[in-house]
Amino acid sequence: MTHPIRALEDQDEPALLRDQFRQLLRYRALLACGVVLGLLGGGWLALSGEESYTSTGEVVVRSAASDPFAAGASADKGINIGSERQTAVSDTVGTLAVGSLARAGDRVELGTLMSGLQVTNPPNTLVLRFAYTGRTPALAKGRAQALADAYLEIRRQRTEDSIANMVDGYRAQLAPLTEQRDQLAEQTGGGNDVTSARANLVVSISELTRKISELRALDTTPGYLTKKPVAPTEPTGAGLPLLLGLGGAVGLALGLLLSWVRLVFDPAVRSTRELVRSLGAPLLGTLPRERASAGALLAIGRSGSRLAEEYRAVAFRLAYDPSFAQRRRLLVTAPRGAGDTAAAAAVNLAAAFAEMGRHVLLVEADLRTPSLARDLGPAVQGARRRWAAGGERAWPSDSRMNVDVPGSGAFTLIAGRRTDNVPRALTSAPVGRIVAEGDGPGAVVIVLAPPVLSYADAVALIDRVEGVVVVCDPREVHRSDLERIREIIGAAGGTVLGALLHPGRNRYERRARKKAARRRARGGRPGRDDAGSGPERTGDPAETLGLRPFDSTAGHR
Repeated sequence: MTHPIRALEDQDEPALLRDQFRQLLRYRALLACGVVLGLLGGGWLALSGEESYTSTGEVVVRSAASDPFAAGASADKGINIGSERQTAVSDTVGTLAVGSLARAGDRVELGTLMSGLQVTNPPNTLVLRFAYTGRTPALAKGRAQALADAYLEIRRQRTEDSIANMVDGYRAQLAPLTEQRDQLAEQTGGGNDVTSARANLVVSISELTRKISELRALDTTPGYLTKKPVAPTEPTGAGLPLLLGLGGAVGLALGLLLSWVRLVFDPAVRSTRELVRSLGAPLLGTLPRERASAGALLAIGRSGSRLAEEYRAVAFRLAYDPSFAQRRRLLVTAPRGAGDTAAAAAVNLAAAFAEMGRHVLLVEADLRTPSLARDLGPAVQGARRRWAAGGERAWPSDSRMNVDVPGSGAFTLIAGRRTDNVPRALTSAPVGRIVAEGDGPGAVVIVLAPPVLSYADAVALIDRVEGVVVVCDPREVHRSDLERIREIIGAAGGTVLGALLHPGRNRYERRARKKAARRRARGGRPGRDDAGSGPERTGDPAETLGLRPFDSTAGHR
């Protein structure tokens, strides 16, 4: 009994995040380019930028007070530190600092001077921090000192000007009162009224005099330079290691962004979840990459082969699939391309079923570029019949041979042959009789068809071979291709049993396959009439269309 494959929940957020992260890692070239660009940018900023030095001085701001040591005296009385910060970066302070610097021999424009100044206020303090950035340590120290001194001088001048204005105001009020007192003092009579008026004038004059005295006694110190600017010993700013680290982080973020954009517009299948959803069939297996299999079709028969074990697992899964077990006919095809991986899958599945004790018949339905018998090489034990030597017969006549799988058994191969009218040959009665052999007890018929989206050959066979296995590379097949395959096979009356994924060939495997093809070409190129045939062997012509087990003595009769 088989159970349906449970699809991953769409709301499984950890699984979705893992899938998205794995999909982003598919574009390693974009990630690497982003990191390299970030590192180059960080290195360029570190090496091309001019060295700068920052000198810092700190000023504690205070208000004018008559007795700073009195109990309850507040140092921040009447001070708005935000306004003081704006005053510190004003042109008034800058103009005064330009004058003092010019007297010291540093002639600088006001805009240039103020561009290197930065004034900050630490939280909950009355401290203004003057930081000046210059090209040299001495320049930074001198200008920071000049700006701090100019701020204190401006603030002192403003405080003294305010006191002077208030004193002038009080004196203006005091002059008429003094004049009136003098006039009343000259009067000899007048009685109590004159005496009372003169006493009131004396009190007012005393109050104004007291206020003027208090204003003149105020401590007008604007603040203290608690931290004098010093010449910095090292340049400021991020160094080369820090800039490289920041550049690498920014580059990685850029690479992830580019990968995400590429992922959004990538028509290829991005995950097994999308493959199953687009094809409407389960994933039968994923073939591992195996360097030893480069240039060879048969993986079953090699000891310790992970690829062979995966093919066996797929064969067992198909053997117990109700849709396949009912008819035991399997069509193996690929979406597009040359179909080499589909051929390898068909051969190894045939060998796996033969290893299970089934009578396997492998039909090569690729009549445009047949190469299965040639690629199998010495494993093929078959030949053309002597009665067909005098003239060519239509395919599939005279195309049956045995394939020996070392240590696993044998299966029968109906090798393909170039045919002028491929659709007519595939829909002929002999092909129908061959496919019908799958109805026999313990028999399995596997048909290798050309890519379903390149030719209609696979569609022509679906009415006879209902179960279809699609062999594809997930990095190359498109979602639209899988949806179209599902629609084509469903409209033709077939069923997609599942998908078999294979990794794309790397440079080593492509080179090994080309070398193997050149070696076979040096050994002899088969002709058109005997393509897919081995050496000639004898036997009863009636055996051409009959299914029989492999006989190792047949070639010696």
